[in-house]
Order: sequence, then C-alpha cells, then structure tokens
Amino acid sequence: MTEAGHPDAIDREMVRYYAARADEYDDWYRRRGRYSHGQEDDAAWRSDLEAAASWLSARRFRGEIVELAAGTGWWSPALARQGQLILCDAASEPLEKARARLAAAGFTAEFRVCDAWSEPDRPVDGLFAGFWVSHIDRARLGEFFGLVARWLVPDGLFAFIDSRQDPGSGARNHRPPVDDVQVRRLDDGSSFLVRKVFYEPAVLASALERAGFSDIEVVTTDRFFVLGSARRGSPSPARNGSREARRSRARNG
Repeated sequence: MTEAGHPDAIDREMVRYYAARADEYDDWYRRRGRYSHGQEDDAAWRSDLEAAASWLSARRFRGEIVELAAGTGWWSPALARQGQLILCDAASEPLEKARARLAAAGFTAEFRVCDAWSEPDRPVDGLFAGFWVSHIDRARLGEFFGLVARWLVPDGLFAFIDSRQDPGSGARNHRPPVDDVQVRRLDDGSSFLVRKVFYEPAVLASALERAGFSDIEVVTTDRFFVLGSARRGSPSPARNGSREARRSRARNG
C-alpha cells in the first residue's frame, strides 16, 4: 500500500508536503515570489480573496467550530470571531503558524494534530474546511460529507472555501494536475505529489444533498474560488423544507 499513486501514499505525501511548506504557504495568499502572475492577475486574485473573506464572515457560525485541515490559519481569525474554535491539521508545523496568527489577533483556540478523516469525538455547532475538499479523491467525496454530518449537531453549519481551476492561481512553475494528481515544488526545489480535484459547483451541491444536508448553497467568485455552505439535515419536514429550498444556487463567475 505504498506504491506511488496509491491514494494512501498520496495522502501521506500531502502531509509531508504541507509540513515542509509551512514557512512559505502564505506566499500563495499574498501573491509573493513564484505565486505572482503580474499586476492584472494579482489584482483579480486579491479581489476574489476579499470576496471570499466577506462571504465567510457573513456565515452564521456559533458555539463550537471545528476547522479541518486548518493549515497556517489564514481563515481562523474570521472563525474565532464567531465562536469557540478548534483547529485540526495532520501536520504540526502549519498549526504553529496558525497559533501565532490567532495570538497576534488576540484570539485563543484549541489545537489538535489529527487527520481530516478522523472520527469526531463529539458533535459541534459548525465545521469549516479551507482548500481541503479539492484534496479528496472523487470516489470519497460522499464519504467525507458523511463524516462532516457526523461532526455536526442537527442544523449545524458546514462551510468550505476551495479552488477553481485557473492558470493564475498556483505557482508559476507548477503544471496542471494529470488524473487529479499534481507535482508541487517548494522554494528549495523539492517536489511532492498532491491530489488536486477541481470540483464543479453542481457536483458538490449534489453530493451534499445525497449526504442529507439542507440549505445548500454553492457559489463561485469571479475566477479563483468556490464557496459552499449547508446545514446538517433533520428528519423534521418543517426543518428540511421543500426540495426546491434545498437546491443549491451556483453562479458561474
């Protein structure tokens, strides 16, 4: 189960990659170095990033919030403003960056080194995943949304931000994925295999509905991001509402 290309092998390699990338991860957000694509593309990126941040701040999180695959915590302060935050990541190195980011913003949180596929120890009020869904094998997307449902109390909120395919998104020396697997390089020249799946909004919305979620919304920014939210469903007809109300609203930017 260690041969190159096996899903388990790629999952392990992704943990090593993000541990090694912790010091330079925010270069991607900030359009520094290899991630700068020129004035026009970088301005479009910053506009989309601001739109995604505004969208996340408008979500109605409350109570206990779990952030899966939290990484360096770029989105964590926005979540910590809305509830009691628990950050989970399979690598300790990016979590240390997240800890420093939250402390600088005046927030405290709980930090756990754990895999995003770990079973929940208790249900919580909300769950967020930033740029994790695109690392999930297509065959396991429904399985992951089922795990999300087990994390949540009835009517609990799930939200995610992830990538759309755009040549102006990644590093200039990265090629597009082949069969959902991409070679990623760090500043020191080391390379890693990473799973990267660019899910269409309708695919995500359908998978959420099959997993029993309600109030599903999957939208996009102009170029770079897909934004999704849903609530854990309930057997109560009054809470579930009509099928039309559960249907996602996907805007193609």
